[in-house]
Amino acid sequence: MRRASVVTVVRRPASAAVAGLFFAIILSAAMLLMRSAASGSLADSGRWIDDATRREAVSLAMGLVPFAGIAFLWFIAVARTLLGSREDRFFETVFLGSGLLFVGTLFVAGAELTTALTLDDAAVLPASAASQSWVFAATLLGTFGTRMAAVFALAISTAGLHGANMPRWLGLVGYATGLLLLLTPPLPLLTQLVFPIWVAIVSATLLRSRSRTATTLEPTGDET
Repeated sequence: MRRASVVTVVRRPASAAVAGLFFAIILSAAMLLMRSAASGSLADSGRWIDDATRREAVSLAMGLVPFAGIAFLWFIAVARTLLGSREDRFFETVFLGSGLLFVGTLFVAGAELTTALTLDDAAVLPASAASQSWVFAATLLGTFGTRMAAVFALAISTAGLHGANMPRWLGLVGYATGLLLLLTPPLPLLTQLVFPIWVAIVSATLLRSRSRTATTLEPTGDET
């Protein structure tokens, strides 16, 4: 009996949809955990590490970050495959580059806070360093990471509309998401959640549209 190879399976549109949904759920959970650990003012930004509840929330969020990054890379890879050779190289480069930079900022911010937790466990982290780690991670994600997410949403929406691979309404939602993330300072929690919500919408739309033709992708009989 003929069976699809692992490579064929992971390159299917459904794989991108599943990866995108996982990313949206995991990143949203991590962001909500970070929000619960956030201080009310900049002067109190270092106190998160002395509060057991807030510290545990940060630790759990940092544990989720690598999985969010992996899921997003999978989403990027399959989405790039779906764009295919019909896509303009300019948009493809911007789409790929902004996505990789977003994951990079996510990982660097996660590494910064994880380092703070590790040093505090060893009782060598002063309060000022904990505050600096928090502000650095928040700035990296809130300013630079969010802008890369905005460029990613704009690029993939343009590429999808240009190649007729995306419904018009979804492309317009992507433009709105990108502009909101790009032009709205500062970024409150609801605005930060816009990106994973948009990825979830794209993934759900892709999964629904491809499910209608799923039977054509499966073997129809035995092959000897």
